[in-house]
Amino acid sequence: MKVFYDPRMSVDSGGYSPSGSKPAAVVADWMDLGIEVCGFEPASAADLCLAHSKKYVCNVLSGSAPNGHGNSIPEVTGATQWTCGSMIAAARQALIDGVACSPSSGFHHAGYDSGGGFCTFNGLIVAIEKLRSEGLIERAAILDCDAHFGDGTDEIIHRLQLDSWIGHWTFGRDAVGARGYRHKQTMMAIESFIRDCNDDGCNLMLYQAGADAHLDDPLHAGVMTSEEMRERDRLVFSLCRHCGIPVSWDLAGGYAREPDGSIPK
Repeated sequence: MKVFYDPRMSVDSGGYSPSGSKPAAVVADWMDLGIEVCGFEPASAADLCLAHSKKYVCNVLSGSAPNGHGNSIPEVTGATQWTCGSMIAAARQALIDGVACSPSSGFHHAGYDSGGGFCTFNGLIVAIEKLRSEGLIERAAILDCDAHFGDGTDEIIHRLQLDSWIGHWTFGRDAVGARGYRHKQTMMAIESFIRDCNDDGCNLMLYQAGADAHLDDPLHAGVMTSEEMRERDRLVFSLCRHCGIPVSWDLAGGYAREPDGSIPK
């Protein structure tokens, strides 16, 4: 499997979230698994404007507005162009190979003209809009299994009136109801979403394989065991393969750290 990684996309944000430095750690851990690490170009300002207002993009990139981590550190802000570029490249490659990976996170809380929640630019919408502008896809879907509501993604879809051709399922809104988490029902909901996307002629699925739904994650009232998360991932990849839907996936949330500050495996 091709993994689109560049060291410039992995920078310690200096804050609570390990998301900024996670890409380097996970790629190092994967090197013995037979992955193929591929290079790519960072997202340009024009690419970012496919999902965001020009004013917001210019202000963040110039340092006059904070990034999603709440600072204006140039290396942290610059890394966001590389993570979005990774998502674009992985999505494009998935159309060829059926599956590809962007070892990035920090997208779904970024709205049309705002960032926050460790998210600066919405690489999910950027990647989809980039491929659509190139004539490579007509319909796409976002299956967001980060534990939190993908509010930024939702806002951009409605703001830019993309509802008719981008499907969006987000765990934080669609999985945890008034009665609490029910794993079997959630798996059924994910399966139904993928099958509906297939029936609608979906050309590409972006899958956020969020880790913060785990019982031990410190930033969320975790609801899933390790085996349940493995079952979730098996379902997504096997069903998309069965339906013939290309999948580009990224890491999404996950906030557990060891006492020394390292990210546990």
